[in-house]
Amino acid sequence: MIELKDVSVQYDKSGEPALKKLNLSLERGEFVSVLGPSGAGKSTMIRTINALQPATGGDVLIDGKSLAGFSRREQRQWRSRAGMIFQHFHLIPRLTVKQNVLSGLFGKKDPWSNLGGFFSAAEKKQAAVVIEQVGLQGMEDRKIEQLSGGQKQRVGVARALIQDPDVFLGDEPVASLDPGTSRSIFSLIEEVHKRNNLVTMINVHDIDLAKMYSDRIIGLSEGEVVYDGPPSRLNDTVIERIYGKNMMADKKTQTVR
Repeated sequence: MIELKDVSVQYDKSGEPALKKLNLSLERGEFVSVLGPSGAGKSTMIRTINALQPATGGDVLIDGKSLAGFSRREQRQWRSRAGMIFQHFHLIPRLTVKQNVLSGLFGKKDPWSNLGGFFSAAEKKQAAVVIEQVGLQGMEDRKIEQLSGGQKQRVGVARALIQDPDVFLGDEPVASLDPGTSRSIFSLIEEVHKRNNLVTMINVHDIDLAKMYSDRIIGLSEGEVVYDGPPSRLNDTVIERIYGKNMMADKKTQTVR
């Protein structure tokens, strides 16, 4: 469904590329976690897949069609098929849960409807359904600024879910949450993933979460894929390849303590 062929991204001509000739394919039903240190290229890869960052080399194929050849309208349609979940939520604090969830429909509606904030009875009913699915029933009219971090991220999942997506993309969606809430959000994403048979790709720093929920893990280091395989093969040698020797040294020091 999604294929990256020799994909490179370079922001600064004099600097190192953020991505270096990535070759990956993603199919329906795959739950993929992407591991890597800060600056490894994880966010750039997600943004490139979602047509937010153009590749400067190679090609991204969506259902066999080059993303580089998409018109603005086709890019917008593609983003409406790819539900995006962000680390910092990207919600509007002064609006309600329902209003933020309904904003997920903007990619499927004409600009005038978006500008006026017009939603049909069917769309409002759809919002109520996905709000219930993420466990926020009864909170539809509560403003985002009144919610906890975990509740805000559930709104983010509902906003992506109302798009009826084929793909779930997450850019560190649990990085600012405590461990218990992080597991809760990952469980919710996994539930949605399985129910809808999605392609799911989540950037995450927590190795244990990645191993617990994913059926495939991709490790990035300095813009290159250094591991692509099942969680069962993610041993200390592979983790060192992804994160470097310093992380493994820290891990051993913490174990001794």
